[in-house]
Amino acid sequence: MFGQLLLAGSRAPLVRRAVSGVPLTRKVVDRFVAGETVQDAVGAVRRLAGAGLTVTIDHLGEETRDAGAAAQTAEAYTVLLGALRELELGDRTGPAGLTEVSVKLSAVGQALGADGDKIALEHARTICEAAHAAGASVTLDMEDHTTVDSTLGILRALRADFPGTGVAVQAYLFRSEADCRDLSHEGSRVRLVKGAYAEPASVAHQKKNDVDKAYVRCLRILMAGKGYPMVATHDDRLISITETLADRFSRARGDYEYQMLYGIRTDKQQALAGAGHTVRVYVPYGDDWYGYFMRRLAERPANVAFFLRALGGK
Repeated sequence: MFGQLLLAGSRAPLVRRAVSGVPLTRKVVDRFVAGETVQDAVGAVRRLAGAGLTVTIDHLGEETRDAGAAAQTAEAYTVLLGALRELELGDRTGPAGLTEVSVKLSAVGQALGADGDKIALEHARTICEAAHAAGASVTLDMEDHTTVDSTLGILRALRADFPGTGVAVQAYLFRSEADCRDLSHEGSRVRLVKGAYAEPASVAHQKKNDVDKAYVRCLRILMAGKGYPMVATHDDRLISITETLADRFSRARGDYEYQMLYGIRTDKQQALAGAGHTVRVYVPYGDDWYGYFMRRLAERPANVAFFLRALGGK
């Protein structure tokens, strides 16, 4: 129930103003967000790559209702990808195989009325072109249930020219098993997440146990398919189930990957990478941190405790 309240608060303007007005300590911000600038993001990539991890970078922002802001977000991604293209990492230059960017379509125009899908597609195509030039990849984040059909339609359009474009699927939605079947074809990159938006009971599972079961059903479909599953979880039980399914469907460790959030369970990230798994860390940066921050608090009670301790200076 408390998590649902936090999720609702992530989109409430009054709560946004109240939380944004609190002088958050740097410790809290740094726990979940790599920084505000491209240089901060590149620095995080360098540090994580040095630890044997790969990354997906999110320029924070969502639900923009302004065409100019949507264009600025697309430009921010192209600037980021240009910087990554020049990045030197030991004996490697550039992000090939190491880096992807995660894009929320609502941040690049999807919410701009009747022309929203067209505008978002144009901006997403620009980002994909920049990623291709940099040797990086793109994955489309999934937002609330009202955007799923739009996002999958834009994905299909992008894959005509950029077949490696990935997409997130939220297991708690009732429709997601069918979506996973449709997306489990060869070459398809799918990030499976539990879901982090406040959804009504008419479209999504509400109980944690039901969400976990739905996640396993979706995971089984993806692991049995011919695509490339990206297993986004911090849950030891789900990681164990992933390994069991990988054995069952004869998947080598390079045939799937784990994804975890920046600043959460870093010990597990290192352990999995040390065991030979590909581990991709979701690295957010930018100053529009509010919605992302609130969803991280909603996901785990430990995150709320950390936040409150930091506010108390502990």
